[in-house]
Amino acid sequence: MADEPNPLGEYVRARRELVTPEQAGVPAFGVRRVPGLRREEVALLAGISADYYLRLEQGRDRNPSVQVLESIARVLRLDEAATAHLLRLGAGGTRRRRPRPRVRKETVAPGITKLLATLPLPALVEGRYFDVLAANSLATALSPHFTAGANRLRSLFLDPAEQALYPSWESAVGGMVAAFRESVGTDTDDPRFIELVGELSLASPLFSRLWARHDVQACEAAPKDIDHPQVGGLRLNRERLSIDGSPGQTLVLYHPDPGTDAADKLTLLASASRTPATGRHQGAGVR
Repeated sequence: MADEPNPLGEYVRARRELVTPEQAGVPAFGVRRVPGLRREEVALLAGISADYYLRLEQGRDRNPSVQVLESIARVLRLDEAATAHLLRLGAGGTRRRRPRPRVRKETVAPGITKLLATLPLPALVEGRYFDVLAANSLATALSPHFTAGANRLRSLFLDPAEQALYPSWESAVGGMVAAFRESVGTDTDDPRFIELVGELSLASPLFSRLWARHDVQACEAAPKDIDHPQVGGLRLNRERLSIDGSPGQTLVLYHPDPGTDAADKLTLLASASRTPATGRHQGAGVR
């Protein structure tokens, strides 16, 4: 069992190291050799034995109760999304591992591809691993990486031109990494996931640091500031809608507030991008 993956232990250890004694209400006496809380402090605050908590972190006990996990989540100051992730990791220890089915390429439904072509807004379909599966011409005009075959994480972390589109790039990518972990959940033995995380960890020290934090959050609607090379700065609202019948796929829309300068600029972009929607129906296949 020592050689098996231990996602639950890795997660609570990473989150434990991010909680300061002051945040947890623990008196900080003497020299502390570890960042954040000690194991025995988490155990004490969660109302469990130090030995039991140690076994959880080391992967020697993989069947914690919901009550124990919720107590640990409280001590580690986890929000709703992070607590749900912790509970999924804990439940994973009770399942018998089965051989993975053959990996299927993500396919965009023909109706969704037709819909993209009719929308007067930048729109694209993202897969579970943030691969762009399809996009309309206005989305591609907004960013060349909003096109089928690109991967949103790879573009943001490895392409300086894509980074230049976002004035607050460094502060925004942390949220995207946390949303990626939430999207993947416990399915971390998928070859596509392993390949993408491995590539980004080697190529981007920033991604590696953010990934090691084990942050988890839902990717929600939010305004986005974009510094476009043709029309300049514009603020667009980003919406993410799940697609029925296509698990893991999301329709992403960008729209301006009516009557704003951003709306006028988006109209200029639209006039220069009157081409049919693009999409690779057989899935992203990004490598």
